Amino acid sequence: MEPGVTAEELPKTQAIAYQEQKHGGKVALVLGAGNVASIGPMDILYKLFVEDQVVIFKTNPVNAYLGPLIEESFRTLIEQGFLQVVYGGAVEGAYLCNHPGVEEIHITGSDKTFDAIVFGTGEEGARRKAERQPVLNKRITGELGNVSPVIVVPGPWSVGDLAYQAEHIASMLTNNAGFNCNATRVVDQHREWEQRDQLLQHMRNILAQVPTRIAYYPGAHNRYQAFVSAHPDAEQFGTTTEKELPWTLIAGVNPDATDDLCFTTEAFCSLFAETNIDAASVPEYIDRAVDLANKHHWGTLNATIIVHPTSLKDPAVAAAVERAVANLRYGTIGVNYWAGTGFVLCVTTWGAFPGHEMHDIQSGVGVVHNTLMFSRPQKSVLRAPFRSSPKPPWFVTRGKTARKVFPKLVDLEVSPSPWKVPGILWSAITG
Repeated sequence: MEPGVTAEELPKTQAIAYQEQKHGGKVALVLGAGNVASIGPMDILYKLFVEDQVVIFKTNPVNAYLGPLIEESFRTLIEQGFLQVVYGGAVEGAYLCNHPGVEEIHITGSDKTFDAIVFGTGEEGARRKAERQPVLNKRITGELGNVSPVIVVPGPWSVGDLAYQAEHIASMLTNNAGFNCNATRVVDQHREWEQRDQLLQHMRNILAQVPTRIAYYPGAHNRYQAFVSAHPDAEQFGTTTEKELPWTLIAGVNPDATDDLCFTTEAFCSLFAETNIDAASVPEYIDRAVDLANKHHWGTLNATIIVHPTSLKDPAVAAAVERAVANLRYGTIGVNYWAGTGFVLCVTTWGAFPGHEMHDIQSGVGVVHNTLMFSRPQKSVLRAPFRSSPKPPWFVTRGKTARKVFPKLVDLEVSPSPWKVPGILWSAITG
């Protein structure tokens, strides 16, 4: 929670809309994301049931085909007048944002789109942003992306550990073809760790096995080209075509080059980087990695720490890891599990670390999901074993398993029964 929230006072910060029963109604505009099908429905539900507002949902042109499915799924809410689904692009979005009937806005997208809504576009928009003079004074919340760090803590890793964690890290990139705001963007390693190069090689081995994907999101090829032009030594796994981009690793980025594109800009495509940090000890390395992430990695959405259980037996390392969890200024922290899975859980909060101002919005403001309806959350922390068994079905080499497991998980959600759990576990284990 945010500083000042005590365990005793915590219940008073939950479900505020329901505690304050005499509040006026509001119309919220939710601008849908174009990359993940579940974002729109979850944002709709948050505005409806956590903030007690009726919703206009505008689909994103990239995946507007989801609109009819959302209308079918939420038919009862639409018929009762609590929700309306509309379609269109930037022109329709601007009209709705400026409509006097819309009182609040939530967007999942880029900081550039957020700035256009708040300050306007072109030179006039840039001037207004510099002078902190918004053209729109409505409450706006948003989840806007991140240069997501993965801090690898040195330890006595076996060959199996290296292979597992290499696939773990690579899967954070390859999921959804790299078009996730929570994808791996920078892997932080200790320069003195003797297994650093081995982990990189295992990552290369995984990427070489994975077929390239369609780079469906607008602007992907241009963003990709900007990164490989800045780093001509980038390692490519696959071939660039009119529709596809190769998986790409930029290893050995200088951590002192804090203005490097890999640190300052979200690639939002099939590309990530690795940097190695000099430090006299592992605890010092962890502290420096946290400092680099907080000060020089753009955004505050999510960060992941990977640490071997033997390393945690060293009190100094264990204390440094707990300092990292406390000090990382990110909305979700994952320890030994991709922090991006916090998005999927829904019971946890999902959003930027609090404190961004409108003129420097970075990963955004506000949270969504948040089933427990906290009004003053700071961050959500996920913890898992160093290696999960069975291997998670979202790992990139587990595609066949995922196609068996996830439909069964959906069926469990639709019609819960403990008798369905053994079948899910069997599919997860056997593939």
